[in-house]
Amino acid sequence: MADGDSLVALWIPEGAEYRAWHRPPGEPRRLVPAHWRRETLRLMFPGAAHSVWCSWEGPGRRFRMYYVNFEEPFRRTQIGFDTNDHALDIVVWPDFRWEWKDLGEFEALAASGAFTPDFARAVRAEAGGVLAAIEQRAAPFDGSWVDWQPPAEWTVPALPAGWDTVPPVPWDLTRWAYRPAPAR
Repeated sequence: MADGDSLVALWIPEGAEYRAWHRPPGEPRRLVPAHWRRETLRLMFPGAAHSVWCSWEGPGRRFRMYYVNFEEPFRRTQIGFDTNDHALDIVVWPDFRWEWKDLGEFEALAASGAFTPDFARAVRAEAGGVLAAIEQRAAPFDGSWVDWQPPAEWTVPALPAGWDTVPPVPWDLTRWAYRPAPAR
């Protein structure tokens, strides 16, 4: 879709197969097959600790929302990209109302020490920058992606052979310096 110095955009059609973590009671956590629930365009920005997901639903492809996922900056692998979730998310509705998702989980991870104070501050700073972009209707929250459509010849992609044997690309946390939230 797009693969440049400032943006990588990935199309995830409704029904695309992926793997999700699942833990049946009394059993170890494992990856199980799952299917994507709604058409999504994932906008990833090199070096940023978040991605923005634009989602559509229904037969008329109604724009549903922007979804901001706070995560490790992505790394390229032999078969795609690696990242890891930071628990915190923001849902932005078409009228630009926004709400936190999983704020309680994020704060609990920070309070328990699972996230260090510096790391939690860095995630909060990233969120502050995103909130400023939402409030200013800055890209990608400027409406420029709302009418995007995949070319008609695109089909639902499949997981590549050997996806489960490719080693992950580790994140070099030392390259992601703490950045204070912008002044308001």
